Amino acid sequence: MTGTISFDPVSLPPQADAMRSRVRDFIKREIDAGTFEPGLGPGLNRHSPEFSRKCGAQGFIGMTWPKEYGGHQHSFLERYVVTEELLAVGAPVWAHWVADRQSGPVLLRYADEEIRRAILPKIVRGECYFCIGMSEPDSGSDLFAARSTAQRCDDGWRINGRKIWTSNAHRSDYMIALLRTSPASEDNRRHGLSQFLIHMQTPGISVTPIYNMTGNHDFNEVVFDDVVVPENHLIGEADMAWKQATSELAYERSGPERFLETIYVLYELVDLAAANPGERLTEGIGRLVAQLTTLRNMSLSVAGMLEAGELPEIESALVKELGTNWEQALPGRARDLAPAGQPAPGNRMNFDQTLAYATLIAPKLTIQGGTREILRGIIARGLGLR
Repeated sequence: MTGTISFDPVSLPPQADAMRSRVRDFIKREIDAGTFEPGLGPGLNRHSPEFSRKCGAQGFIGMTWPKEYGGHQHSFLERYVVTEELLAVGAPVWAHWVADRQSGPVLLRYADEEIRRAILPKIVRGECYFCIGMSEPDSGSDLFAARSTAQRCDDGWRINGRKIWTSNAHRSDYMIALLRTSPASEDNRRHGLSQFLIHMQTPGISVTPIYNMTGNHDFNEVVFDDVVVPENHLIGEADMAWKQATSELAYERSGPERFLETIYVLYELVDLAAANPGERLTEGIGRLVAQLTTLRNMSLSVAGMLEAGELPEIESALVKELGTNWEQALPGRARDLAPAGQPAPGNRMNFDQTLAYATLIAPKLTIQGGTREILRGIIARGLGLR
């Protein structure tokens, strides 16, 4: 007997349409003011605390959170359109992105009340930035094989170990790290993992850059050498973080960032097509747009599930898997479809520059939010195949 995975259609309410108009007006003002230039790579690869503070002032961070912690109590669908608009134009949102998308919700649900009141309002204002410590050098995306440890000590918890592929660790205020606090049990290898809030300026932390093929520095290796954190920096229940990490990944894997990171290749391809594309190019662009629309509808459906209070782990994994496949394949497909000649004039990078950049960043997309093998395992379990 196999299971089923369902993506129910979602229609955006009037409030979401009104929010889209608000964010578009904001984006236009910022572009006109020269704050950023639209183009491939700016969204998740540009770090602008100034822009994050502006987003906070507009109410675009912590949108679904309770007002008592600085949030705005909007719907997940309103948040979705803000996310979509910012990413589609390539806004420099990376400074606050992880804190808003997943770290804040984890703190909101599981953290000590003192921690929530101290940190969440700063995130909402665009003043506090997070990274995620999950993958390790010897275990990759197999989170349940984590070896980095946290042991009780007189002052709280003593942390030792390493994390790798940690995006933006070199300019984050905090990390939420998945650490082993007890051995895994024979019948449950998920047991024994806990989540901790770690201030990145704590003595004993070293951050080593990992440069990608574009020469940019996003990834890092983080080493913990007898790092001590207070008792109340344990997030949730000791030894049971696998439940929390699963819900966290549902936020990370399902958003439009999972298929929009190379979207500017498609924009430039449409510019190249101009007013009179040939039949082959027209069909190729049509197929790409149809695939993009399907991914968008799936992602929007997951936002609807989150709005309903569900934790769509399997559906999120499927969005991430299919979205990664699409955005990784897009540069090659665009190269095959592109007509000869010069790109149309405009304020974006030209087609060749955009294509070159997208080709170089495409490989890293596989490990962001879980590798292909891990995701397919989650989907297989959801279908009752393993």
